[in-house]
Amino acid sequence: MFRWIANNYRTFLWAFALASAVWISAVTAADPDETRTLPSPVPVQVVGQSSNLVLSSNIPGEVEVSLRAPRSVWNLIEADPQLVRVILDLSGLSSGDHTQDLQIQVNARPVQIVSVAPHTITFLLEPLITKTFDADLSISGEAAIGYQAGEAVLDSEEVVVAGAQSQVEKVMRVRVPINLDGIRENFDQIVKVEVLDENGQKVEGLTVSPESIRVTLPVSQQGGYRDVAVKVTTIGRVASGYRLTDISVFPPVVTVFSLDPQLVSNLPGVLETQPLDLQNAQDDINTRLALNLPTGVSVIGEQTVLVQAGVSPIESSVTLAGERIEIIGLEDGLTAQVSPTSLDIILSGPLSLLDTLTRQSVRATVDLTGLSAGTYQVTPKVEILITNIVVESILPNAVEVVITPITTPTPTQTPAP
Repeated sequence: MFRWIANNYRTFLWAFALASAVWISAVTAADPDETRTLPSPVPVQVVGQSSNLVLSSNIPGEVEVSLRAPRSVWNLIEADPQLVRVILDLSGLSSGDHTQDLQIQVNARPVQIVSVAPHTITFLLEPLITKTFDADLSISGEAAIGYQAGEAVLDSEEVVVAGAQSQVEKVMRVRVPINLDGIRENFDQIVKVEVLDENGQKVEGLTVSPESIRVTLPVSQQGGYRDVAVKVTTIGRVASGYRLTDISVFPPVVTVFSLDPQLVSNLPGVLETQPLDLQNAQDDINTRLALNLPTGVSVIGEQTVLVQAGVSPIESSVTLAGERIEIIGLEDGLTAQVSPTSLDIILSGPLSLLDTLTRQSVRATVDLTGLSAGTYQVTPKVEILITNIVVESILPNAVEVVITPITTPTPTQTPAP
């Protein structure tokens, strides 16, 4: 028996190889291999980084991966893209420049990695250091005239900056900027901290703690100064048929001053303007007016205020009943009958213009241009010969027009005697 097997072992090997080839061919035909690039780039995951080192150079956030795999495996990957991972392993690396190949992990089999772009990453690892700086308050602008800013208080006097050694060593100043331009009330804001180099430029890529600092600063009004509201006084009335829509003043509040603080204290809290003349006004008014000031009191800055008054026509509406319809565009040899022969028209506009409206100012027409004999529903048109009057509605909004040919009567012949 063993002698027979020894004499025929080559035949067994050939038979086994042939059977394997047939099986592989059948499987490949049913589930063919396909080479594709993943439809979305794969994120690069950094692992093994030492807690006292930091990546100080940019590395690609994503890479393109091409694989060769059976169609069934591709279906799994497309259903769950997280089956493919790209890893940059920093385990055991010290500070300095490094070049490392990306590792590709595919949690599906069988798979062949065809390409990765990029495949190799060059990067710099630097020591992670921290440094503490005093928070430097930078104040720009000045309080409004007559106001004085007090001493600022920061809820944190120190800022800790952490990051790559080369970046931290660039930091020369930690600034907390605030702007007091025109301020009249106490300042209380949370301000973002700025990390600057020796040229005053921001240093990026650092961790700042705290990122923001609350700054409080008292602002008080000086003696002899006071803020008072401005009230516009008017005389006269706008023209008939018009109305006053609004009156505004800028600035609405002014600062006054007196060498005698008691004079300022005795003010009622509001100053009146010189009278604004509205007599027979029909248009908007834009003018500057002086203020009525007590003796010994002056205004800080501009001595007049800007006053704007809105004047608009009073809107109304009117109905014209029985406005006759005029036929236009009818071709020669045709006649037309319109039903109904008149319209009711609702108009709106300024009351002063509606009062001047007459029948001659309105024209209602139906345009029959290009129409032949037959029956039609036509939309009338209304023309108003006075501007700023609007047609709101036409009743009815369509009329019936019957167009017929003009017939010539046949002459009657008289028999000869």
